[in-house]
Amino acid sequence: MHNYQLVLTEHLNHYGYLFGGTLLKWVDESAYICARLDHPGKSFVTVGMEKVAYKKRVELGSILSFNVEKEKTGTTSVTYRVTASVASSQQGENPEIFSTEVIFVCIDKKGEKCSIRQT
Repeated sequence: MHNYQLVLTEHLNHYGYLFGGTLLKWVDESAYICARLDHPGKSFVTVGMEKVAYKKRVELGSILSFNVEKEKTGTTSVTYRVTASVASSQQGENPEIFSTEVIFVCIDKKGEKCSIRQT
């Protein structure tokens, strides 16, 4: 699945570049959307991210592309690989700025871990 986000003034840190926490929010949201579309009717919460390492700074006005791919599905959890790149690079390339695995656990109405498979 692909998703896009425009970097606006309110997304910048005090140095004038994309705030890292905002990027993490977008990564988590993109993976969550994919989990919900892959498993209709199920509820998920984020339990972790594999690694957080920013590869390049991102400037105002950049359009970011988020590519989300399912890595694995367990009994109660699902993992997605999210790769973020600059889709609007002026050099004609799409440099990767961030990638990680996002792990979700499926929960029931009481907030308890439950099976992803339909019962």
